[in-house]
Amino acid sequence: MTEQDGGNGSPKSSSLTSYEEALEALSSLIIRRTRADGTNFGDQFDVLFEYIKMLDLEEQITNMKIIHVAGTKGKGSTCTFTESILRNCGFRTGLFTSPHLIDIRERFRLNGIEICREKFLAYFWWCYDRLKEKTDDNIPMPNYFRFLALLAFKIFAAEQVDVAIMEVGLGGKYDATNVVKAPIVCGITSLGYDHMEILGNTLGEIAGEKAGIFKDWIPAFTVTQPEEAMRVLEEKASKLNVPLQVAPPLDAKLLDGLTLGLEGEHQYLNAGLAIALCSTWLKRTGHLGDTNLERTDTLPEQFIKGLTSASLQGRAQIVTDTHFKSEQSNELVFYLDGAHSPESMEVCARWFSLAIRENNPDQTLFHRQIDNPKSSHEIVKTQQGERGFQRKSTPILLFNCLTVRDPQLLLPRLMETCADHGVYFKKALFVPSLSVFNKVGSQASTTLTDSKVDLSWQFDLQRAWENLMQGNKGKITDTVSEELKDDTEMSDSNYEHSAVFSSLPVAIKWLRDRSQQNQSVRFQVLVTGSLHLVGDVLKLVKK
Repeated sequence: MTEQDGGNGSPKSSSLTSYEEALEALSSLIIRRTRADGTNFGDQFDVLFEYIKMLDLEEQITNMKIIHVAGTKGKGSTCTFTESILRNCGFRTGLFTSPHLIDIRERFRLNGIEICREKFLAYFWWCYDRLKEKTDDNIPMPNYFRFLALLAFKIFAAEQVDVAIMEVGLGGKYDATNVVKAPIVCGITSLGYDHMEILGNTLGEIAGEKAGIFKDWIPAFTVTQPEEAMRVLEEKASKLNVPLQVAPPLDAKLLDGLTLGLEGEHQYLNAGLAIALCSTWLKRTGHLGDTNLERTDTLPEQFIKGLTSASLQGRAQIVTDTHFKSEQSNELVFYLDGAHSPESMEVCARWFSLAIRENNPDQTLFHRQIDNPKSSHEIVKTQQGERGFQRKSTPILLFNCLTVRDPQLLLPRLMETCADHGVYFKKALFVPSLSVFNKVGSQASTTLTDSKVDLSWQFDLQRAWENLMQGNKGKITDTVSEELKDDTEMSDSNYEHSAVFSSLPVAIKWLRDRSQQNQSVRFQVLVTGSLHLVGDVLKLVKK
């Protein structure tokens, strides 16, 4: 990238700066999240407009054709569908999402591809150096997420995208992305209980925060919501003269026999919202003539292509472990989903239960003896493999969640929904995250054998799981799988139905050892509870 004058909005030549140095500088901006209030000017929402002036982004953001999306569940999926549709319509797209799973650059996508290192470094240092120079004690450096949102606006402005799809990080009203004064259209995905320590304890309060992205007279769409949440959304919309509509779920028949690029039945809800957002964006920007949207019984070819080719890591993602190169090494399969609210946990459980059946293309047998109380809930799943022996499915849970979450709300929904579909975990593994909250990049991981790691939260999770298992004793077989019996020397706390491991790498090694020692078993591991955990697993499994 050639050196250009920073005053015209183009990046200066900083690409020689090391990537890790940039991530270290970014890490210095990480603070504990707090509710936006007036006690500290640095935490006030209005200070964002001061940062925008410092970066000369006022006019550029005003001219940007933005789609703004908030919600509890499905924000990332809806934004991904939306970006893919408009890219397939021929537009140059910018997509800002959070969190990232492996690399910070995942948050900034240009035409569906994460920004390259050279451009990231150039834009990063352009923004960081300018803010360092102009901030002071009264207006301190922006915190981590605010800086990333400002960086996204800078990238999309400089790269001259036709449309910027901005996913809200947290809430809506006080989110850093909400500096947008006149988006083209807004979207609110499914609402539920999450981040209550910041957004409020009722669905009404949470809906009020999300509706903070509504702007005067700007059209908005949502999906079917719980009554309390919908009432608040409608009240907020009415006060701002916002034409709020409920987007219907996508009818699968409109995909001409194809399937959505993102797995799970719930994605038809997100796809329906994305269609409404894209259709409105096309109409309000004068591009409606480019696509045939008049008919309701068909979808434009570009929409179908966008919906069926969309991809998003860490949401209903299936990854086969390839650590061992032998032909028998594919019997350890990770099912990754970053669900972390009660509602999304239920959706995740439903997806996993169906996926572990669909992921076995050969003849499968599920034995369920309803008349025998002792074995009425014991599922034995076998598969006739190519090598002439039968494979038994062993579902395992790999779980962690933030301490602000309530495992008493998350784990029962997960267990009960899986049970409703005839799936029972043979073992639940609880691990601390590899990532630490105050670092980005290669320094963001704890050491593999850190003896000082605090496992008290994992022990709490384990107790919650064991109590659930005890409460369901009459329903779930007490038989422990032979393939899981022998080894607990690697764990810090082992019970019949669960174990705590001091680190994720140790837990992965334990799973790989079991897979190697039990070639006739297919280990199907659901990784959930935290997108951070999902990202950490991807880093290890994809190495």
